[in-house]
Amino acid sequence: MSLKIRSVLVLVVGTVLGLTVSIGGNVLNDRHARQAAATGSVDIDEVRLLAEVLERVRREYVDAIDDTRLVESAIRGVIEELDSHSRYLGPDDYEEIQINTTGSYSGVGLDVSLEEGKVIVVSPLDDTPAQRAGILPGDMVVSVDDIPVDGDHVEETIGRMRGQPGTDVTVGVVRNGEREPLRFALTRSEIQVKTVRSEYLGDGYGYIRLTGFSDSTAAHLSEAALALKGEAETDLRGVVLDLRNNPGGVLDAAVGVADAFLDHGLIVRGTGRVRDARFEHFADEGDVLAGVDMAVLVNAGSASASEIVAGALKENDRARLVGVTTYGKGSVQTVMPLSAGRAIKLTTARYLTPTGRSINGIGIEPDIVVHARNPRQQFGRAGSSLALQDDNQLTEALRAIGFDPIELSRAP
Repeated sequence: MSLKIRSVLVLVVGTVLGLTVSIGGNVLNDRHARQAAATGSVDIDEVRLLAEVLERVRREYVDAIDDTRLVESAIRGVIEELDSHSRYLGPDDYEEIQINTTGSYSGVGLDVSLEEGKVIVVSPLDDTPAQRAGILPGDMVVSVDDIPVDGDHVEETIGRMRGQPGTDVTVGVVRNGEREPLRFALTRSEIQVKTVRSEYLGDGYGYIRLTGFSDSTAAHLSEAALALKGEAETDLRGVVLDLRNNPGGVLDAAVGVADAFLDHGLIVRGTGRVRDARFEHFADEGDVLAGVDMAVLVNAGSASASEIVAGALKENDRARLVGVTTYGKGSVQTVMPLSAGRAIKLTTARYLTPTGRSINGIGIEPDIVVHARNPRQQFGRAGSSLALQDDNQLTEALRAIGFDPIELSRAP
């Protein structure tokens, strides 16, 4: 889970690596080793060993290795050996983390995915240059500014579509039924990524889908819940919160989402070595959907922040979980900025559900187990045209909160 971004001074790694690959190629001497070790609990001999290995690679590896690449490779090795979620972030990766955290960037507003080596439009975001120009779900992006798309380097394609607001970019797509590629001249603008989608289903029931957890998610969720209450012809009776295939996001956003539906109780507890990693978050008074029955849809793609919300609502008896067991990611990552636009994402804590359970590697079991008939198709998912009544997990979730199955066929 990517959490709050905080600045830290990285003493050991910065000192060791900065001195190791000097232009003169000198091996870290005893004085430098002692200085590096003094910044923490690293053994002097271990610091010297690291310096020796880096210098051997730099001088004797069959191909010449750029100093920057050598240092970054060493950092990646240190971080990625810790666990599967800690990572070294280059400038592009760090920028992507910031976008996911803030929920905003400058570009054309396309949600794309890589399918069999092809860059396919999942959906153009609402009210963005791409949507207004007429790019459609299913279009295949083949060029950006007349530079062909390489399926092995999707990040570069996405990067070329981003840029300063007011600047122009041309996107070429291939569309089924069209003989020639289509070219769209777009002007980049500020894009707000919407992580909340909602729909009133009729007969007093609503549907909310969360696709991620950014800084704005909790506020947008409360707005969506209040809008559903306003659309209900009578009192809103039930709501399904869909967290399927939601990989998580910002911890504070997860706490805010759970708090929106809880009037009291513990949401999540964290355990770690440093003070910031030891925390408890409790719900404030006030439930935006007080008196409204809730079900939460989960599957194996529901991870991290999604599991915090699911666990809090389940264990505080606020909602019933429907679907299949969640992913099982019970650790917390903190993004720590470094120099030159780089950062590390480091696991700093593990979290426990309100009853004190660790779900790491285990996941959360639903109250009602329902396997999807078509896992690739879900109601409410961007680019999907699946009808509500054809989503068997959703129909079971609605039944769990009292929606008469007979009425499903009448839902818009």
